[in-house]
Amino acid sequence: MLLPLPPQSSKPVPKKSQSSKIVPSHHDPSEKTRENCQTKISPSSLQESPSSLQGALKKRSAFEDLTNVSFEMTHETLYLAVKLVDLYLMKAVCKKDKLQLLGATAFMIAAKFEEHNSPRVDDFVYICDDNYQRSEVLSMEINILNVLKCDINIPIAYHFLRRYARCIHTNMKTLTLSRYICEMTLQEYHYVQEKASKLAAASLLLALYMKKLGYWVPFLEHYSGYSISELHPLVRQLNKLLTFSSYDSLKAVYYKYSHPVFFEVAKIPALDMLKLEEILNCDCEAQGLVL
Repeated sequence: MLLPLPPQSSKPVPKKSQSSKIVPSHHDPSEKTRENCQTKISPSSLQESPSSLQGALKKRSAFEDLTNVSFEMTHETLYLAVKLVDLYLMKAVCKKDKLQLLGATAFMIAAKFEEHNSPRVDDFVYICDDNYQRSEVLSMEINILNVLKCDINIPIAYHFLRRYARCIHTNMKTLTLSRYICEMTLQEYHYVQEKASKLAAASLLLALYMKKLGYWVPFLEHYSGYSISELHPLVRQLNKLLTFSSYDSLKAVYYKYSHPVFFEVAKIPALDMLKLEEILNCDCEAQGLVL
């Protein structure tokens, strides 16, 4: 889908107030994010030089937060863009002043791979606040593809999440809650090492617990291939993520899923830790009886 930008002949005027807006559409809300935003990836959010590893991780999270509100695209594009950044940084060194360029270019590659009509190169230059030239974006694109050896058909959690939900015939609100949980992990670096299929299964499992739909758990276990005991440690981590997440700086995911289009699932409280342990213990006991 093309960006709602002015003609190239006129220079866009930066807006004084930055806000995200959910855009109604005739498409299935499960397939498209509902956001259009005039927010640019600004130097203050991504080009500030980190003085430590923690600073670098904050910059990565800021990129993921901003990509949520840059364009109206599919969930697959967002997940793939984040995955490309992570895989690239595992194999190559990126200078601090090029991290913004890396993030925008990874998003452009993901859009080309997933979208029917991806934005133009100039659109990505624009959201970078014109900090880079068009030639630099194209050069970074070649660099990323060379480092990854053009292998960008990468499994992402969203694909597995959608399949599991179809298999167990979960309702749209529960599926949307699991998407919210899974999308929150994109901002946390320590989930990078988790398998996409396992992360999706754990996200849906936690959503089932939160919606008191535990009777679907055996079906999820069957279709995902993961035993419930395998998923429990990750479910605990995800519940802690929902419980202790701060929305002071990274707000895009929370705001998106607080909208009625997404059933306001972000406002559903996380499970109490003791209550979750009680549920997990009951599941383990039930699994033992079945075995």
